[in-house]
Amino acid sequence: MAHKYNLLTKSLVVLVLVLIVVMGSATFVEQAHGTRYAGEHVYHTGWFVGLWALTALLSVVVLVKQSVWKRLPLLLLHGSFLIILAGALTTFIWGRQGVIHLRPQSEVSSYMVMETGDVYPLPFSIRLEQFSVEHYPGTDAPSDYVSHVTYKDERSDSLPMQVSMNNILQAKGYRLYQSSFDEDEQGSWLSVNYDPWGTRLTYLGYILLGISMVWMLVDCKEEFRRLLRHPLLKKGGLFFLVGFLMAFFSTSTLAQNRTLPVLNRGQADSLARIQVIYHDRVTPFNTLARDFLQKIYGRDSYYGFTAEQVVGGWLLSPEVWSNEPFIRVKNKTLRKRLSFTDQYVSLNALYEGEDYKLQALWQEVGQSDPQSQLVSGILEVDEKVGLIKMLLGGTLIKPLSEMEGVPPASTILMNAEMLYNRIPFTKLLFMFCLTLGFLSFFFLLLRGTNKGKNIDWMGSVFRWALFGALAFHLMGYGLRWYIGGRIPLSNGYETMQFLALTILALACVLQRRFFFTITFGFLLSGFTLLVSYMGQMNPQITPLMPVLSSPLLSLHVSVIMIAYALLAFTWLNAVLALVLHLKPMENQERIDQLTVLSRLLLYPATFFLGAGIFLGAVWANVSWGSYWSWDPKEVWALITFLVYGAAFHHQSLSCLRRPLFFHVYMAGAFLTILMTYFGVNYVLGGMHSYA
Repeated sequence: MAHKYNLLTKSLVVLVLVLIVVMGSATFVEQAHGTRYAGEHVYHTGWFVGLWALTALLSVVVLVKQSVWKRLPLLLLHGSFLIILAGALTTFIWGRQGVIHLRPQSEVSSYMVMETGDVYPLPFSIRLEQFSVEHYPGTDAPSDYVSHVTYKDERSDSLPMQVSMNNILQAKGYRLYQSSFDEDEQGSWLSVNYDPWGTRLTYLGYILLGISMVWMLVDCKEEFRRLLRHPLLKKGGLFFLVGFLMAFFSTSTLAQNRTLPVLNRGQADSLARIQVIYHDRVTPFNTLARDFLQKIYGRDSYYGFTAEQVVGGWLLSPEVWSNEPFIRVKNKTLRKRLSFTDQYVSLNALYEGEDYKLQALWQEVGQSDPQSQLVSGILEVDEKVGLIKMLLGGTLIKPLSEMEGVPPASTILMNAEMLYNRIPFTKLLFMFCLTLGFLSFFFLLLRGTNKGKNIDWMGSVFRWALFGALAFHLMGYGLRWYIGGRIPLSNGYETMQFLALTILALACVLQRRFFFTITFGFLLSGFTLLVSYMGQMNPQITPLMPVLSSPLLSLHVSVIMIAYALLAFTWLNAVLALVLHLKPMENQERIDQLTVLSRLLLYPATFFLGAGIFLGAVWANVSWGSYWSWDPKEVWALITFLVYGAAFHHQSLSCLRRPLFFHVYMAGAFLTILMTYFGVNYVLGGMHSYA
């Protein structure tokens, strides 16, 4: 019997591995051949559904063999997954999706067009009375897309209704979503989804999953509560024995005496507070000027001149500034092709007479290799030239005083944005955190020797510094939230900021029992902020796209980021444990302590990850009618969930009971998070991409 059980368990592991490999490979197939191709050849095929069905069936057999009904929280947890899969199967078999194209005042037959091109009848008719694009006040940025329609079925008279982003029309089990619109902004495209039973069954699974996860955390008989009482967790002061290489050195350009035509400092400072329309919102001129300078030159000052002085100088004497080496060309290949010896060039250097050098180079390489680094460099510099042309052409700066019907922003809001602009929160914080991280690392090294007995007071200094870093980051994040009027979670830059904030908060919570988490907190948050600072991930504050204006989205991203922060701690635990394994006999207790801590953190981390994934599914269903669309981000999030979920099964998989293998596994598992966040966002693309 034991042999049969082991064979079943190994078969289930193989099936899950096959699913992971198939799904991961499918994301690259989609990137190469398109979404429709991946759907037709992988996600929407019978063999793929059969693979999931076989996995579910084998899971039931293994659960029965393990007598899981004796542990109700665990039974409910696995049962919820089976219900979710049953809901997905129901959607696959009986669900229907299509689109309706409406033009004003034209009666539409009761049908929708399926993805295959087939026509599917509807039990009602719908007519478009008017379509409108609503904008943020005084801007061209859309705040909502609204279809005013007339609905009619056999039992009701014509009823006026409205369909807009995150506001669906429900009728007879059908859900109509605002999807797109015609170029002339007259016609409207509505997505139609009919899946009453699959969605309900899946939602039931989500609810049961949430209940089971909370139950497993609070039940005294479950492993999480036993780990909390583990005697190894009551011993503090781990001897930190892992090194990091610091390869970042801050450099600055020395100010030089420049004789350039610019506004005097008083005039420039007075301009800073003038309200303008920029990035489709009301901002102080200071924001526009700083973004202009940072985008083109790469810094927020130019040889001691402020951003306002530089912008004013370009407007006063463009002929002088056009000869100034002001445009940063980062791409080395592009500099070589254009015979530039320095990374900063003038606007005139990009022209040869009336001929624009980038245009000729684009015509040469743009069509033959559009994905090359050279083409990316051309586009980047061309965007900078375009900004200068917009400034000189009078289209970049839109004074609020010239915009009718747009109310001015409050003085408090403008002061808040000016303060946010003046303090380089991210730069200061990553430098502070990395510095304190390495100092605390050496402190831990000394603490483990006799030489460290007289410096215990430094522990309190690092604790207070950690809380200070959290408070400073909260201030910057709160200012960004207040200025933007929304939770800052809409792009890569903001999610990395939130991740760093979560890491600092977790380190503050854990530091009383585990002093080494102070070092972890400083280093993880510091490197996270460094990535956001160096990666140029859209630091500008912009209005949200209509589909993103949903509290469910903010909750979904927040929960996912908390999970990533917790799993980052388990990764650093694994790295430390693997270093300690170089001398296992001397460090066995510390290795065991790290193992217990990682198993403990694994519970809330994986549960937050699962909750975040399914909150995202609910948001997707509310926004565009499909709770799961096999987008690359969704697929890799599911892969990450499966990979970390396997780490819980150490009772079934003996290899996970060995500390060395467990920490190797946890270190490797973090690669799936890196793929989910960075790989999808900047390589694979998809609906969730920040690229």
